[in-house]
Amino acid sequence: MQTKIIAVVGMSGSGKSEAIQFIKERGVPDIYFGGMIYREMDRRNVEKSPENQQIYRRQLRDEMGDDFIAELASEEADNLIAAGQKRILFDGLYSWSEFRYLKHHFPGVLTVVAIVAPRALRYTRLTHRPERPFTKEQAEARDISEIEQIEKGGPIAMADYYVQNDSTLENLHQQLQKILTELEF
Repeated sequence: MQTKIIAVVGMSGSGKSEAIQFIKERGVPDIYFGGMIYREMDRRNVEKSPENQQIYRRQLRDEMGDDFIAELASEEADNLIAAGQKRILFDGLYSWSEFRYLKHHFPGVLTVVAIVAPRALRYTRLTHRPERPFTKEQAEARDISEIEQIEKGGPIAMADYYVQNDSTLENLHQQLQKILTELEF
């Protein structure tokens, strides 16, 4: 079996976490991009919070380059591949720079799956989620920041597959399973 990597992308509230969990439940190891930010924050004694992570992500990109997280993720993936792993999940691909780096580093191996949902529905989900809820204004500000600051729209626009997550959890899972089956993942 050829090595296959899936990267899940999407705006806040789209259902990325549900998609990631669904794929992980199939025994696929994941590489969490946000965890790399948190490790660096720990190393520098910066308090972990959603606000600090967003600020620190930008600061680290300024210091180390826009694709530094993709470089770290690639190293982890290369180690998993060297250990015989054939399926890997990237959790947290955010930026256009990361997308370009990963597509170049893993040609023919990386598949990008975008989870999309209408903005109003995403904002409703974000206001009702139990962990780190956002107001509508906070959600909109985050969208704008992610689009303008880290060019999150690029990987979504260039995704290989799209999952429209505006229905039930079962429907989301069915769409994901169809993709996994097609990819023989």
